[in-house]
Amino acid sequence: MGSRILGFALIIISAAAFGTLAIFGKYALGDGMDAITIVFFRFSLATVLMMILLVANREPFPRGLTLIKLLGMGAVGYVGQAFCYFSALNYASAGLVALLFYLYPIFVAVLSATFLHEPITRIKIIALVTALVGIAFTVGPENGQTLGVILAVSTALIYSVYIIVGTNVIQKVSVIQASTVIFASAGVMSGLLMLVNGPHLPATTTGWTVIVLIVLVATVLPVVTFLAGLRLIGPTNAAMLSTLEPVVTVLLAALLFGEMLKPITLIGGGLILSAVLLLTHDEMKPPASGRTKTTGPGLES
Repeated sequence: MGSRILGFALIIISAAAFGTLAIFGKYALGDGMDAITIVFFRFSLATVLMMILLVANREPFPRGLTLIKLLGMGAVGYVGQAFCYFSALNYASAGLVALLFYLYPIFVAVLSATFLHEPITRIKIIALVTALVGIAFTVGPENGQTLGVILAVSTALIYSVYIIVGTNVIQKVSVIQASTVIFASAGVMSGLLMLVNGPHLPATTTGWTVIVLIVLVATVLPVVTFLAGLRLIGPTNAAMLSTLEPVVTVLLAALLFGEMLKPITLIGGGLILSAVLLLTHDEMKPPASGRTKTTGPGLES
């Protein structure tokens, strides 16, 4: 019982930590940084810490085709996803961006059925319809954040493609191994893009502090605590508890920025999260004969 309580606590910490990313992102943008500069600092500094974890666990560095695929996932998939995520924060509230990002499990289900030939179950159909209704409520024209909505949905779509591509790759390495390579390649690619675009460095000490918090609190801490909690309570409970992430973001945005989402937006967000919970519960059931489960790389926004 004690280990399960610890596991639940670790996953809650992970979800809450991931939920701070949009908040810190808002502060970083307000300090004069642009999206690609934030992405560069986030992943390059996180790589150093992940390398320490890799060495401490005595895990080898991935090699061969697996290494090449992981490099591509980081340089293309994760950079694109993170860039859209932080760019969306320029045009939409942190809470709305966080809620829309959680469409990715729904997109994964659709892509899995299309490209991996996974069956469309009745539960998946219900979850999809629920999510679509949630989107209609959440991103109504009255929000006036059209570009931010497009970028946030793009973030979810890119991340879902990233998960589909990484489905087979991640089974050959640990999450720490995968995270180290993906973070490193994302750091290099975003660094090159930052040099081309021109760096927008933090203007104040507060800005540099936010960068450190993004790396420690919103990147490394949630990855490590999620892995530890996953071992103690299993994937179903971990996935369910992870839906606390956008809730934390919405609450912090209201407290710190005065971002009060409209009731209809909150209803829409609740429907999206309900769809995710329904889909997660269905996906975590023991597979029927011939059915292949699609799981993600265990990395978040």
